[in-house]
Amino acid sequence: MDSISVNQFRDNLKAFVEKAVNDHMPLKVTRRSGEAFVVISADDWEREQETLYVLQNNSLMRQIAESMTTHTQGSGYIPKEAEIDEITRF
Repeated sequence: MDSISVNQFRDNLKAFVEKAVNDHMPLKVTRRSGEAFVVISADDWEREQETLYVLQNNSLMRQIAESMTTHTQGSGYIPKEAEIDEITRF
């Protein structure tokens, strides 16, 4: 993650925001007091929050582990063609 001063950020606000949004690269902005904040796109923020939710949910993590096991063993559920069509239909 790149790091810049709050003065650099203020002077080039639009360019740094565009970079965070378009390149999906968070930017750490440091203040003279030593405190810092991070600029991140809303899409990236939502994705991070979803990831944290899954990682903190023991039930979901257990389901993922079980799915990986059955997938690796080739013993998982195999959907019927009609089910696949229903899922992929737009």
